[in-house]
Amino acid sequence: MITAVVMISTEAAQIPEAAQAIANLPGVSEVYSVTGEVDLIAVVKVRQHEDLAGVIADKVSKTPGVVSTQTFIAFQTYSAQDLDTAYSLGLDD
Repeated sequence: MITAVVMISTEAAQIPEAAQAIANLPGVSEVYSVTGEVDLIAVVKVRQHEDLAGVIADKVSKTPGVVSTQTFIAFQTYSAQDLDTAYSLGLDD
């Protein structure tokens, strides 16, 4: 699974509508309304690298209200659970 994090700038009056439209797109797992330099952050998960263009360039960036996007492709996922497993020696406490 390939994960991309997409920073999205929108027209201010269309943030909620753009967020909902993007959240409904196939391949988009989550959309967050955020503070800072962008208005929304979307998490896109696809099976193949080539599928990113279909979701991000063909769908997300063409959603009404979207002004610009910036995409970051994830190399590896880390979580607290992953770190606990990695450092566990398998010994009973």
